[in-house]
Amino acid sequence: MITENDKALLLRKGISEEKLNEQLACFAKGFPFLKLSAAASVEKGILKPSEAEENNYLKAWNDYTADAAHRVVKFVPASGAASRMFKDMFAFADAAYDVPATDFEKKYFAELPHAAFYDALNAACERLHGKGIEALVAEGQYKAVVRAMLQADGLNYGALPKGLLLFHSYAEGARTPLEEHLVEGALYARQQDGNVNVHFTVSPEHRPLFEALVAKVVPAYEEKFGVKYHVSFSEQKPSTDTVAANADNTPFRNADGSLLFRPGGHGALIENLNDIEADVVFVKNIDNVVPDRLKDDTVRYKQLLAGVLVSLQAQAFAYLEKLDSGKYTMEDLREMLQFVQKDLCTKNPETKLLEDTELAIYLRRKLNRPMRVCGMVRNVGEPGGGPFLAYNPDGTVSLQILESSQIDMADPEKKAMFEKGTHFNPVDLVCAVKNYKGEAFNLPQFVDPQTGFISHKSKDGKELKALELPGLWNGAMSDWSTVFVEVPLSTFNPVKTVNDLYREQHQ
Repeated sequence: MITENDKALLLRKGISEEKLNEQLACFAKGFPFLKLSAAASVEKGILKPSEAEENNYLKAWNDYTADAAHRVVKFVPASGAASRMFKDMFAFADAAYDVPATDFEKKYFAELPHAAFYDALNAACERLHGKGIEALVAEGQYKAVVRAMLQADGLNYGALPKGLLLFHSYAEGARTPLEEHLVEGALYARQQDGNVNVHFTVSPEHRPLFEALVAKVVPAYEEKFGVKYHVSFSEQKPSTDTVAANADNTPFRNADGSLLFRPGGHGALIENLNDIEADVVFVKNIDNVVPDRLKDDTVRYKQLLAGVLVSLQAQAFAYLEKLDSGKYTMEDLREMLQFVQKDLCTKNPETKLLEDTELAIYLRRKLNRPMRVCGMVRNVGEPGGGPFLAYNPDGTVSLQILESSQIDMADPEKKAMFEKGTHFNPVDLVCAVKNYKGEAFNLPQFVDPQTGFISHKSKDGKELKALELPGLWNGAMSDWSTVFVEVPLSTFNPVKTVNDLYREQHQ
């Protein structure tokens, strides 16, 4: 039963009653597992260019950015709080014991002098306790050090987003991930006119902090790299929030009787991406950055992915122009079909049954859509979506990035496919979001709504079901042309826990 208060809330969020009912229906019926054809590999679906091919792709990107008409944007999801990074240290702060006991806790203190935030934390300790880290540790006041790092009266790292934490040390001072992304932008996303466009998606409560840091650091990086930064921000739209449900699939209500809505997950960012004015967009997570001494691989392979993208796009555009002109032969259609099947890895067993006109319509549909090229690294046990050849609602088989929740692990064959996968996606994408006429695609039209999932949470001690939208690089890009390219593991260096900052790649 929808109340007048509910209707007012829906209006404020920009969510229709129809959308609300669709979301509630998802809880009742659930989401189907995706039908898999095979795990993608270098032998099947993942491109591994030769050195000569790499150089050609790098030149293609260089030529593309030399054209002042092309607008390039670096898009960085940065709204997540860093609290999960410090889960173990929160546990230590609340533990019954006072001296580090677990391997994680011992490593944290043993390596702490190597942390980029050491000086800032030392200053916080002196301000709060009149003595630095070394003196506090010598007195056994380990928890005072941890609390100075986590709590609001210290560095407040327990509540800040990852993008604002100090990750890497340099002679001139420590850098945050936000700053590392600005540097990356200058190195591979610079336009012919010297402009560098970087967009961060942030949470509303942290936006002023991001804006203040950008205002503080941008002038120095502009001088260092001889560029002009255009940094913008956006937040997840309230219209992408999803309603929570009780165990019986009825709407979950707060203590005051209002409907509970939750952020819809990173899939909500397809709306933010859709608002970006660009021809090519780089997408990369906020915590996957390295110091300057290790950036060469990152820069080379970002440019390589972009070169693959613009090369394939140019070919697709040429075919679309020919299709729209009506001046094509059956031989032309066969060539286009070969391109769709071989280069864009999209196969349809029904195409051999299609008449010429039907085949032309099919080819136009498969060529005239957004395109993404995704970096894939060798699987070494890190978390991440897996590359698969999967069946689509229209019966075609194409490349998709899938999470374990989308795969029927009760099916031994599918489970084996997932476990034997050779690669995974570290959220390393380059996207083309305009058609051959220069018009922006409406990206939400290419989302597969059947690829969301339901998770179980709690609020105020009550269990609830939460609805996650199709993930940004999973179902939200399901109907894009997708190409996978192998990139080295050196391009993937995420920071999932505070101790990851002690890895050699972050020193």
